[in-house]
Amino acid sequence: MTIHKYRPEQSIAIAVDCIIFGFDSKDLKLLLFRRKTDPLKGSWSLIGELIDNDVSLDQSAKDILYRLSGLKNVFLKQLRTYGLVDRDPLERVVSVAYYSLIRIDEFNLQSLENHDAKWFDFDQIPELILDHGQMVDDAIRSLRSSARYNPLGFELLPEYFTIQQLQTLYESIYRTAFDPGNFRKKMLSLHILERTGKKDKSASKKGAYLYRFKKENLKQFPTQTGDFESIKEVIKF
Repeated sequence: MTIHKYRPEQSIAIAVDCIIFGFDSKDLKLLLFRRKTDPLKGSWSLIGELIDNDVSLDQSAKDILYRLSGLKNVFLKQLRTYGLVDRDPLERVVSVAYYSLIRIDEFNLQSLENHDAKWFDFDQIPELILDHGQMVDDAIRSLRSSARYNPLGFELLPEYFTIQQLQTLYESIYRTAFDPGNFRKKMLSLHILERTGKKDKSASKKGAYLYRFKKENLKQFPTQTGDFESIKEVIKF
């Protein structure tokens, strides 16, 4: 039996673009790349690619991150699809955007040079090609929404961290300051943090206790918005 295409006259390319957020223990940053091909060669861009016919969207995004960072099992979330007819001047391209969270200290620094890439603070993001600026804005909104109900620090902090480092992470995500006492009290009330006997003495002789996440208690957190509100009580704005 001969099988025909639904629309043989239609030609649309499918791409995956990745918005990569990184945390360096002080601030949240965005990874951008100098575009190496025309059109718009030399401009700042997200990293992406046209998918192969035999590769799924999710796998393509995972492959991009692995080739770039050398890391597997990186936090990755599909954001949305961008499909304006004229979004790319070269041809009709529909892009599916993903955002990921990476600890900068685990990132392959040599890869930055190889890809002509650079980490940018949120308030220093340059003009981006096509609709990549819209993708970044959408990803930031999604990240802030997710952080209200999901302990994303698990992805961005080292195994052992101080309460202050955790607060710094949330303050960098929301670009606002929180009351230290209230933040500490509310976070401990979630029962997802375990205090260890270790201390971080880098900032003072007395030092601050190091904590780690209780992995078994993280299972109470859902993957969908609206099912868990405890962290939303901490982040009041």
